[in-house]
Amino acid sequence: MKYEQWKTEQHTQKNKKEAVEKKIKKSLLYSVFDGSFHSAMVGFGESFFSAFAVFLKASTTQIGLLGSLPQTLGSLSQLLSSYFIRLFKSRKNFLCTAVLLQALLYIPIALVFFFGDFRVYHLILFIGLYFIFGMIASPAWSSWMGDLVSADGRGAYFGKRNTIAGFVSFFSLLTAGYVLQHFSTSLNLQYLGFVLIFLLAFVFRMISFSFLVRKYEPSYTEISSQQIHFFDFIRGLTSRNYGLFMIFRSVMNFSVYIASPFFAAYMLYDLQLDYLHYTLLIASSILSKYISMPVWGKAADRYGTKKVLTLAGFLMPAVSLFWLVSGNWFYLIFVQAYSGFVWAGFEIASFNFLFETIIPQKRASYIAYYNVLNGIALFLGATLGGLIAKHNQIFLSGYLFVFLLSGIFRYLTSFAFIPSLQEVRFVDKITYPRLFMHVVTTMTTRGLVYEAVTFLKKKKN
Repeated sequence: MKYEQWKTEQHTQKNKKEAVEKKIKKSLLYSVFDGSFHSAMVGFGESFFSAFAVFLKASTTQIGLLGSLPQTLGSLSQLLSSYFIRLFKSRKNFLCTAVLLQALLYIPIALVFFFGDFRVYHLILFIGLYFIFGMIASPAWSSWMGDLVSADGRGAYFGKRNTIAGFVSFFSLLTAGYVLQHFSTSLNLQYLGFVLIFLLAFVFRMISFSFLVRKYEPSYTEISSQQIHFFDFIRGLTSRNYGLFMIFRSVMNFSVYIASPFFAAYMLYDLQLDYLHYTLLIASSILSKYISMPVWGKAADRYGTKKVLTLAGFLMPAVSLFWLVSGNWFYLIFVQAYSGFVWAGFEIASFNFLFETIIPQKRASYIAYYNVLNGIALFLGATLGGLIAKHNQIFLSGYLFVFLLSGIFRYLTSFAFIPSLQEVRFVDKITYPRLFMHVVTTMTTRGLVYEAVTFLKKKKN
């Protein structure tokens, strides 16, 4: 009797395990759709916030605020993430509520044209709320996805997911740029073009929301007895591997955002590009980024996150300096393609480094604290960049001067922090030149065909 009871219990547990695995597999597919429609929203909406500000005749100071303050507010809001997870009693419920509110903000953003002399500041306000709702639940999403994706396949999964999302973002961006170019014959028509692309962004975010609702959420318990406050967390950063990484990324974000908010203004004000050529420059970076991301992801799985982070961390700072060489549009296409390539490696390695160095129970709160540091850093960087661009007396263009300073600070940051970071897994050995060649050659037609054949063979088996 006991044996039969034991056998029944084993069979029940096996069925439960298989059911959970099936739910997880479906959820990972839903996450791909969610990410794709989210990228469509970014392609039609978020990517053109700066261009919309330029259309509204924003000043350099206002563009700096738009490029930094909303993301800073979004980052600071993550201090409340753990509280809201407990309040909603679910990472999923909290995230879905925030996503819905974010989508609705496209309505006032589109209507800000009618808000009179202070419409740029109203735009900054609404975009600030947009980023708050978009980022406040980011730690919940990271924690949730960390439970769904196995550690050994994390780089490959997110690489493929981001590639699909990237292609969607690329085509969305091109379509939005074509719409704006088509409607650019007069001021009123130009505004209607922005209304149309923001309306499409709203629709795609709602579709993304529908896939989030369908996803399975594993049980989650915070270790409340081990939770520490923000300032205690800050004090312990220098003694932890993840802490050094967080300081590194925050300082790097400061360096990057000295220049980052002003690339759109430089292209539209100084180079006087039309919307189509402006869009194609942005799109070339996105296409390059998401073609290379799965290759970087697999390289990180095999050769280590630290190895990829180091290589990309020393290739990326040159991006800002390349803009000083020429304003030729064809040359800038190359610069943007290179930018997308190196940022793909840097971002996926950074993303994986956090998952590998923080235990799951603390992941949501620690990522929230990390994003707060990043938010403060990018606000300070953008503020400094705005002041330098406004009061520049050295370069003909203040924007070029901040690009130079940003590149110098990026290199200094990489040299100061990257050597101190530690790999946390046993990985295959490879030199940096060979790693670079591995990534580049895998991205060739032959490499991509090989990857496709290997993937199909695995599916067949």
